Amino acid sequence: MVIHMKTTLNIDDHVMRRLREEAARRRTTISALVEAALRRILAETTHVEDRGHARPVLPTWRSGGALVDVSNRAELYSAMDEP
Repeated sequence: MVIHMKTTLNIDDHVMRRLREEAARRRTTISALVEAALRRILAETTHVEDRGHARPVLPTWRSGGALVDVSNRAELYSAMDEP
């Protein structure tokens, strides 16, 4: 089953003018052109993530160190029971 969703986008006037011209030149609709462009961008993003490149760097901070070794279940439960 194919589902199409109607969506409102805010597009800069200059970009919209160029989009209309390009759609007319290609003899297609603006919607088809925008969808094709979005599919291309999303495909590029997926390929980059699959290769392990361009992943965002996660933030780091100094927390003062661990108070409990979470791999030690007894120590963890003991710390959780303390008031």
